[in-house]
Amino acid sequence: MSSDGMTNTTNDTPTYVYKLISSTATPPSPLPSKLPVSSLDQNDDFIHLSTSRQVARTLKRYFKDEPHAYILRIPYELIKKDVKWEDPRGQAPGVIGAEDVFPHLYNGLKVGKDEIESVQRWENKKDGEGWDAALRKAEGWLVY
Repeated sequence: MSSDGMTNTTNDTPTYVYKLISSTATPPSPLPSKLPVSSLDQNDDFIHLSTSRQVARTLKRYFKDEPHAYILRIPYELIKKDVKWEDPRGQAPGVIGAEDVFPHLYNGLKVGKDEIESVQRWENKKDGEGWDAALRKAEGWLVY
């Protein structure tokens, strides 16, 4: 059991977590030590992340009208000390790996070259497939 009394299901701890970035916020190459954060992250004072199991739903809900998105892969081990598992708005704690419990990064809104392992650009197909083709193509990279 963790210090906050929540059950910590260590066997369900992710290998990676993912940050989804709008098509209008192209990450520079090389990555800087700190990327600009979204207005949502700025307002909530934490960085919204998703597990591989949550990426599809996040894309389809919040990025449905984007022509493409950038997906940043972050090794969980590197940031776990600064992550809280909470409901989407960061108002209630939850169990690691639960469907509607998301990893939120509380580290002064810093995500950059020291945290990000790799970046992919995914296309939102307008042929009826939407994000599904990108998700299928990324199956080996999108790891829990």
